[in-house]
Order: sequence, then C-alpha cells, then structure tokens
Amino acid sequence: MTQNIRIRLATPADAPALLDVYAPYVRQTAITFEYDVPSVEEFTARIEQTLMRYPYLVAEVDGAVAGYAYASPFHARAAYGWDTELSIYLQPGLQRHRLGSRLYRVLIALLHAQNVVNAYACITSPGPSIAFHESLGFQKIGTFPRTGWKFECWHDVVWMELPLRQRVTTPETFIPFPELDQETVRHLLNDPV
Repeated sequence: MTQNIRIRLATPADAPALLDVYAPYVRQTAITFEYDVPSVEEFTARIEQTLMRYPYLVAEVDGAVAGYAYASPFHARAAYGWDTELSIYLQPGLQRHRLGSRLYRVLIALLHAQNVVNAYACITSPGPSIAFHESLGFQKIGTFPRTGWKFECWHDVVWMELPLRQRVTTPETFIPFPELDQETVRHLLNDPV
C-alpha cells in the first residue's frame, strides 16, 4: 500500500463516515453481534462517550476515511479500571495491507501511555481477525462456544489478551484520555509505527 496514510483522533463529525465503514459489518457479517445499524446520532454519542476516557482513532488513506479503532471499558466495575477492550473496523478490501496493524499499534501506544495494563479483544470465531491479533502479540485466553446468535446460527467468541504493562502489586494510576499529555498524543499519532 503506497498511498498516503494518516492516523488521527476521531471527532463526533466523523460519525457518518465511520458508520459507512461499520454498516456492512452489521448487515453482512457476524464480526459484530449488533443486529441493526445504529443511527448517526447514536454513533456520534458512542464516539463522544469513548473519547471521555479512551482514544478513538481514524485511519485515512489519501484523505478518505479507511477505518477506525477504539478502546472501551472491559467491564464496569472499578477493579477492571486498568483493562480495556479493543475494536477495529476497516473498509472492505483494505485488510491485509498493514493499515490495521498501524492503526492498532498507535492505539496500543496511547493506551500504554494511559497506564492501561491489559488489552482484550472479543472476536467471532472462526475468522481472520484471530491471526491478525496474534501477529500483534495477542494470545488466546478463552472461547465462549455458541454464544452469539446472528444470521440464523450460533457463533463462537474467542477472547484474546495483550498485556501492556507488568502486573505489579499497585498499578500506576489510569490516566483518562483527555488528561493525557497532548505532546505525547501528538508524538504517538505522528510516529510512523
């Protein structure tokens, strides 16, 4: 892929373009267990909610939105405050061009700067996303057999984990994304990982 690639922070104004990336996954795949494509208003609210605590990134190829990745809470309870679940979606046809790897590496670097300890991925199985995550160092930690019903059949879910920091007795304080040093954010967004 020789095009001009840019990784940047998402804004609420990106919702229509990101929804265009996401909608085919909802309508045509079991990659997401969502049944209905959310409205632009709902998707805008999701972006705003995520950015209150975590990074939400957009990948552009030659100035056009090509995909996005974001982090979300792993679970609501306070003890999970150092854990996050990652999600990534790319325009069809852009998988296997290293765009996803680049997008995820920036996301993971930002999460590391926030003092996140564990990153998790919840993946419908079988599928190529498992090999993608393994290529980035994620390891399978469990399978929920026949746990999601979509398109008239049951689907397995594989959970994968990537430790971002050592699990020490007392972890460093989690830094919400808006409080992260902006120079660090700019550096990580512009660093060609």
